Amino acid sequence: MSETFTSNTLPADPKSAIRRMKRALRAQMGDVQAIFDPLNAAIAARVAEINALKAQGDAVWPVLEYADIAAGRITPRQREAIRRRGCAVIKGHFPRQRALEWDRSMLDYLARNRFDEVYKGPGDNFFGTLAASRPEIYPIYWSQAQMQARQSEEMASVQSFLNRLWTFESEGKRWFDPDVSVIYPDRIRRRPPGTTSKGLGAHTDSGALERWLLPAWQRVFADVFSGDPQRYDPWRAAHRPDVEEYSVDNTTRCSVFRTFQGWTALSDMLPGQGLLHVVPIPEAMAWLLLRPLLDDVPEDELCGVTPGRALPVSERWHPLLMEALTSIPQLEAGDSVWWHSDLIHSVAPVTDQQGWGNVMYIPAAPLCERNLAYARRVKAALETGASPADFPREDYETQWEGRFTLNDLNAHGRRALGME
Repeated sequence: MSETFTSNTLPADPKSAIRRMKRALRAQMGDVQAIFDPLNAAIAARVAEINALKAQGDAVWPVLEYADIAAGRITPRQREAIRRRGCAVIKGHFPRQRALEWDRSMLDYLARNRFDEVYKGPGDNFFGTLAASRPEIYPIYWSQAQMQARQSEEMASVQSFLNRLWTFESEGKRWFDPDVSVIYPDRIRRRPPGTTSKGLGAHTDSGALERWLLPAWQRVFADVFSGDPQRYDPWRAAHRPDVEEYSVDNTTRCSVFRTFQGWTALSDMLPGQGLLHVVPIPEAMAWLLLRPLLDDVPEDELCGVTPGRALPVSERWHPLLMEALTSIPQLEAGDSVWWHSDLIHSVAPVTDQQGWGNVMYIPAAPLCERNLAYARRVKAALETGASPADFPREDYETQWEGRFTLNDLNAHGRRALGME
C-alpha cells in the first residue's frame, strides 16, 4: 500500500482512515472488480460443492477419531480434507463419562461458590450488533474441569496435530513451535433444556478493521492486496504471530495467535438444537477483504465492520458466503470441534432446546514469542484467580473454593505457561 497505518492504536477517525485505505488499495491494485470476479467464481464453485454434499446427506465437516490421532493413523487424504474445509470434529477426544463428570463438577463449582448470587451480567460488548441471546457464557476460567482439559495429554496431542496442518516454517523462519500450545483460558457455555436462544450472528474473530489497516495484517494478506487473491494461502503462518488487535475499552480481544478456535462438548449435541455453524471455506477471507472495495459499498464503510467488534458477515453484503453456513454434526459429550481462526462461524437459534448445550472453549495457540508473552500473563492471573488479561476484569474466582492453582499443574501445564 502506498499509505500504511503504523500505529496499533485505533485511529481517532476510523471512517477517514477507511477512505484513505480504500484509495491506497485501489491505486495499488487497479481494477478491483476485475480482480474480484474470478475469485467470486471460485468461491461460488466451493459453495455449490458444499451445498451439493448437504443435499445428498453427505458429511461436510471432516470427522476424525481421537484414537487415530493418538496412534498416528491419520491419512494424507484426511489431512487434506481438513485443510480444504478449515474445520474438523474429533470424536472421542475425551471419554464421554469423563466429560459428563467434568460437567457435573463445573455445576458444583458454580453452586458451591454461589455464582448465581454474585453474577453481575456480561462484562463486554464484543459482539456489538450481532444477533445474540441473553448471555449463556459464564466468565469462569479456573475450574478444575477446564484446567484439567487444557493441560491433558489428549488436548496436547490434538493441538499438535492441528498446528501441523499449517506451514509454520518459511522465509527462513520458524513462525511457531507446533508441538507446544500455550494455555489460553476462555469461558464456558451452559445452555439448559428448554432454552430459547437467538444464537449468534455470523462473524469472524481475531481482528476486523485491523485486517485492512495494520501493516502486519497487510503482510499476511499480501497476495490479496497485491491483486492476486487466488494465490492467498490461509494455512501459511508467515507474519500471523506478529498481528495485533486494537485495544478498545469494554471489549474482549485476543492477544494470541490461534491456529484453530475450538470447544469441547460437555453434553450431547443434537441437530437443530442451536449448534455451531461455519462457512467451511478458509479462502473466503480473501473474498471478505475485497468485498468492501467494490463500488456498491460506501467509501467510509467496510460492510458493517465496527472498531472493537467481531467482523460481521451478513446477507446484505455477503449473501454468497451465507449460503454455505453448515452445522456441526451430532456430537457426544467428550467430542471436540475445531475451526480455522479466520473461518466464518455462527451459532444457530433454538426454540425450547432439548437437552443441555454445554461446552468449554479451548483453542490451539502454538508457542511463539507473542503467545509466550501472554502465557506469562495467564500464569499471573492463575496465581490470584483473576480474570485473564484479554477478558473483562470481573475476577469472580479470586476467593473461590476449589479453583485450580499453580500446584495443580502437570508437565504439559507448566510448559504451556512458559514455566519450563
